[in-house]
Amino acid sequence: MCGNCHALVHASTLEQLAASARLHEERREIVEAREDWSRALELLPADSAQAEWIRGNDKRLSALGANAATADARQAWTRKLGPLAPIAILLAKGKFLLSLFKLKFLLSFGTFVAFYWALYGVKFGVGFAALILLHEMGHFAEIKRRGLPAEMPVFLPGLGAYVQWTALGVSTETRSFVSLAGPMAGCIGAAVCAFLWKQTGETFWIGLASLSALLNVLNLIPIWVLDGGQAIAALDKTERIILSAAAVLLAAGLEQPLFLLVAAGAGYRAFDKKMPAAPSHATTVYYLIVLAALGYIIQLAPMPPPGR
Repeated sequence: MCGNCHALVHASTLEQLAASARLHEERREIVEAREDWSRALELLPADSAQAEWIRGNDKRLSALGANAATADARQAWTRKLGPLAPIAILLAKGKFLLSLFKLKFLLSFGTFVAFYWALYGVKFGVGFAALILLHEMGHFAEIKRRGLPAEMPVFLPGLGAYVQWTALGVSTETRSFVSLAGPMAGCIGAAVCAFLWKQTGETFWIGLASLSALLNVLNLIPIWVLDGGQAIAALDKTERIILSAAAVLLAAGLEQPLFLLVAAGAGYRAFDKKMPAAPSHATTVYYLIVLAALGYIIQLAPMPPPGR
């Protein structure tokens, strides 16, 4: 650990080892996963939270390894059952089949659809839920693309949805890209709805596009646990001021006061005491592109300002 800024000196190597270890865990390659975590442990301060987590995780993996050995023993018995072996294997793999269907994801998504269906009708309920799903799958796909473990989205009717994943040892730039992947996917979904509006002339589609874009802009306000709050952690003071100024220009140019909330949040976060040791310029560009694209979609069917 750097004695001046307390940053992890081997942060990049640690991130690679963590990604590799998690990939081995997903493949049930317990020995290889423990080896990667052990190498990462050697690069960490002994009293750090990350080191403590790895030691606890090693105990978990050790237990998994023991369970895997027991499972192998059971499989040996199935080979002795002859024609009944397929049935025995199916029973042994029951937990895998349940996880394959991701019941928590399916049940929560079904409840989410039913909630909005009951309030606004089938067309809006299904369309709105599909756009929220697309947003969350943007996060999920970006996490998986980087070789990190993640759970399928969980939906909370009336509140939203979230993707649970382990970010320990992951750089602020990686976190920011995962955070912005959701609004980007939401922007693509809104653009598809806008295209359907152009092709069919049905105002339903542009209404859905505008609502989706508006919600994604709200999610980019850099506060609390919103996607914008996670993404701005990779920006330094200068980049946060640039983001704030760009949001003001979007608010003025598109006549959308909503962007002033993004500007206010970025301006406030410009005075944070904690700034990243290595700011991500790519995150700044990504953030601005997503904001501008969402603003363009909202502009297609803007909400009239008060008094108009």
